[in-house]
Amino acid sequence: MERKPLPAWSFSVEQCLKRYNVRLDKGLSTYEAEKRRESYGWNELSKAKGKPLWQLILDQFDDMLVKILLGAASISFILAYMHGYESDGFKAYVEPFVIVLILVLNAIVGVWQETNAERALEALKEMQSKSSKVLRDGYWVPDLPARELVPGDIVELRVGDKVPADMRVAVLKTSTFGVEQSSLTGEAMPVLKGTDPVTLDDCELQCKENMVFASTVVVNGSCICVVVSTGMSTEIGKIQKQIHEASLEESDTPLKKKLDEFGGRLTTAIGLVCLVVWLINYKNFLIWDMVDGWPANVRFSFQKCTYYFEIAVALAVAAIPEGLPAVITTCLALGTQKMAQKNAIVRKLPSVETLGCTTVICSDKTGTLTTNQMSVSEFFTLGGKTTSARVFRVQGTTYDPKDGGIVDWNCYNMDINLQAVAEICGVCNDAGIHNEGCRFRATGLPTEAALKVLVEKMGVPDAKVRNRIRETQLAASYLIDCKTVNLGTCDWWNKRSKRVATLEFDRVRKSMSVIAREPSGRNKLLVKGAVETLLERSSHVQLADGSRVPIDESCKQLLLSRLLQMSSKGLRCLGLAYKDELGELSDYYGDRHPAHKKLLDPASYSSIESDLTFVGVVGLRDPPHDEIDKAIDECRQAGIKVIVITGDNKSTAEAICREIKLFSEKEDLIGRSYTGKEFMSLSSTQQSEILEKPGGIVFSRAEPKHKQEIVRMLKEMGHIVAMTGDGVNDAPALKLADIGIAMGMNGTEVAKEASDMILADDNFSTIVSAVAEGRSIYDNMKAFIRYMISSNVGEVISIFLNAVLGIPECLIPVQLLWVNLVTDGPPATALGFNPADSDIMRRPPLKNDDALINSWVLFRYLVVGSYVGLATVGIFIMWYTQASFLGIDLVSDGHTLVELSQLRNWAECPLWSNFSVTPFVVGGGHTVAFSNPCDYFTIGKVKAMTLSLSVLVAIEMFNSLNALSEDHSLVTVPPWRNPWLLLAMAFSFGLHCLILYVPFLADIFGVVPLSLNEWLLVVLISSPVILVDEVLKLVGRTRTRRFRAKEKMA
Repeated sequence: MERKPLPAWSFSVEQCLKRYNVRLDKGLSTYEAEKRRESYGWNELSKAKGKPLWQLILDQFDDMLVKILLGAASISFILAYMHGYESDGFKAYVEPFVIVLILVLNAIVGVWQETNAERALEALKEMQSKSSKVLRDGYWVPDLPARELVPGDIVELRVGDKVPADMRVAVLKTSTFGVEQSSLTGEAMPVLKGTDPVTLDDCELQCKENMVFASTVVVNGSCICVVVSTGMSTEIGKIQKQIHEASLEESDTPLKKKLDEFGGRLTTAIGLVCLVVWLINYKNFLIWDMVDGWPANVRFSFQKCTYYFEIAVALAVAAIPEGLPAVITTCLALGTQKMAQKNAIVRKLPSVETLGCTTVICSDKTGTLTTNQMSVSEFFTLGGKTTSARVFRVQGTTYDPKDGGIVDWNCYNMDINLQAVAEICGVCNDAGIHNEGCRFRATGLPTEAALKVLVEKMGVPDAKVRNRIRETQLAASYLIDCKTVNLGTCDWWNKRSKRVATLEFDRVRKSMSVIAREPSGRNKLLVKGAVETLLERSSHVQLADGSRVPIDESCKQLLLSRLLQMSSKGLRCLGLAYKDELGELSDYYGDRHPAHKKLLDPASYSSIESDLTFVGVVGLRDPPHDEIDKAIDECRQAGIKVIVITGDNKSTAEAICREIKLFSEKEDLIGRSYTGKEFMSLSSTQQSEILEKPGGIVFSRAEPKHKQEIVRMLKEMGHIVAMTGDGVNDAPALKLADIGIAMGMNGTEVAKEASDMILADDNFSTIVSAVAEGRSIYDNMKAFIRYMISSNVGEVISIFLNAVLGIPECLIPVQLLWVNLVTDGPPATALGFNPADSDIMRRPPLKNDDALINSWVLFRYLVVGSYVGLATVGIFIMWYTQASFLGIDLVSDGHTLVELSQLRNWAECPLWSNFSVTPFVVGGGHTVAFSNPCDYFTIGKVKAMTLSLSVLVAIEMFNSLNALSEDHSLVTVPPWRNPWLLLAMAFSFGLHCLILYVPFLADIFGVVPLSLNEWLLVVLISSPVILVDEVLKLVGRTRTRRFRAKEKMA
């Protein structure tokens, strides 16, 4: 049972304890906990019931083209069963068997994809805490299973603990208590928690500074908390609901929608043509005599009726590109390999095609636009006097000490002031750096790790020491285990100034300091913290030569103006200071020192950190990736809108967006920058206007529900949305987006499982490269879809002509299946290797209403298809009726010629008098003889049928060359532009020869070997299809030029 949790963040600790009827020293009783569990349920994420397997299987057949194929297979099976006993045996069942096999394979793939889709929900469960330290019946239970927690339980949290439920902080056991909650809120830095109530009743997660949330991790300190929400009522539980809701809203890809739309039209067309073909031949199976103007003696031939019904089924089989699903899957799989080489790992094949249609990219900031590695970008100190400041620029964006350096830096010139900067940054620091493969990572707080990298770049003033450090680091680089990064400079400062005590950071004084024993034997206080608070507690400033000068108002204003300049760039600024005179702590050595009690009381820290000497300011940031501004510009040229959605504060988000050139330096951000709460408070009309406005937008302080709602609105407006993210908070939006993109290096497992694609390098630029690849793949897919459909149009027209003329079947269903599945497949797949056009990222994205096949393309298919039909049927008639063609002897095999009228009325053969035929020879020296002359039109058509099939295959090979470009001539786009296509054509022709010249296969497919003369005839009749399409392309280019000229004039 779920209950709406109380707004515990707005209560005082006493009010909260009273509401939950619990005491901090007793906790809940076992009886009360059981009673509450009956009301609130277990503290675990529930799992929504998925579709049963049988329903998943049935869903795979809910497709118009699949239904037609299923119907065709059923009818073929019935007809094969009725006539299969005669002579065909297994051969009669080949066609329905192959169709059913295709459908079963497609269904297996579909079910597998759907069962993988909900793994994100399981990954969420893995993030939950397993046990926790809980106060029950007045005693601490050290490892109570987390699922047994109920609202009102008293829980103790320590460093490293995973928070087991949403809880209100009641008592801090240490001076500070910090939680890493970036995976839930998107904040780049760990968040300090306190006990004071937050007065807002409805506030963002980031503002709930007295709350800890399930699945987040404690990074420092310890505290006592009161459980306020469990299970599905927690913030992570709400995210699970959102992921499930988003999975129910998943829609088809743009190409799938277009194919479904085309499938519906194709179904109608097939139905009408099949009916027309059947009705045209009704006189052949339904005969009657006219008596007194009325039909009498009606005679019905079931055998002939089923024969013409078989022709209609063959037409349905010919019209549907059965090989299309396999070719699309192959092309997408090849596309995933190309993208993997560019650091984009595709989890779901259709997302390759969706990428190419993307109109909006909604990007997270931390880790996608930025490196998610804090680094110092500049620092400043005073010069020779209080009115001048020295600014030092720092290059490098990672935790690698060798990445970049300080601009115009010479460590030989490190004066006393700069040495103080290095000492404070290196000694007043608890962080470390380690190496994971090719990536440097921080141990401890990211800001402190960045300060240590700065110290390494600064070096030491002593030349001998510097050389020794360099040699040590060089030797360390050759070690087998080099995970720990050698920070020689920091180590030198720490040996020189040994720490003897630490004054931990707290929220009141906003600083942290250490007492260090100097080489002189006296102690020195080294301090870092918020610049404003350090200035208030500083009485002096240090100049470049090390001299201490009293701080005056003009000096203070200079320092604050420099601070303002750095803050406006989105830098996180830290002040540095020291204190020489420590009074009773000047000789402090450890916990046995008389003044040790003073260090145990955090309230005394402010007095210790007074009368400071201010040294300088360090500016840190999470820097953008190097290529981001170029990638943003490419998106702009490609007509793709970029929206930044982050959990960070507004000023930081805006500064980063300016730096990556999403906005210009002086651009007014009114109407372009909103917090999540501000945007959601607007009316739906205002929201739509903002989202439709051209140019970039940034949303800061965004919660999971805000991200999801923005994605949903964009989709409702007709956009194809790509969404990036790395945290748990991003998972619902990743699931809802047309393509969810997770971070591979810093992304949570939840985000990865909810995504369609993973970025191996966590770089926004990789998305843009993937979009370009997706566009290329989409273009190529359209090319081979059009190629396969145009080939099928030719097959339909040939069968239609066959039926209209009343001649014997030129092609049987099993032959059509072979052409559609096998011989068409390799060229269609090879078209997926067409190189991308040079202007592919300078074209606007495809619109949802762009037709896959427009009226002009359809007209072209009909013209080319008409030629295919005429050529296929024509060579069949030619073999029966003509002795030669263009000097090629057609009767060298000894077959009998007949009149066209006889061929068209072949069914009346038994009524003909004096009709006789002679045996003829086929390849391999075999002779075809007839006991009944009328068998010449059934058994004897084997050579004519082989010629028709060969012409169809040859035409489709030549037609694949036409598909290299939709509009450009083969003169400008030569075949060798795609050598894979030439190989595929050779392979397909080889397969065709295989069924002609292998006796077992020739018997199954009803074909015979051809002679050299007959192959020459096939090529002569097939090749003109290139000329036909070249003429049509020329007309198309002329139409396009005229249309563009009219547009310019308008």
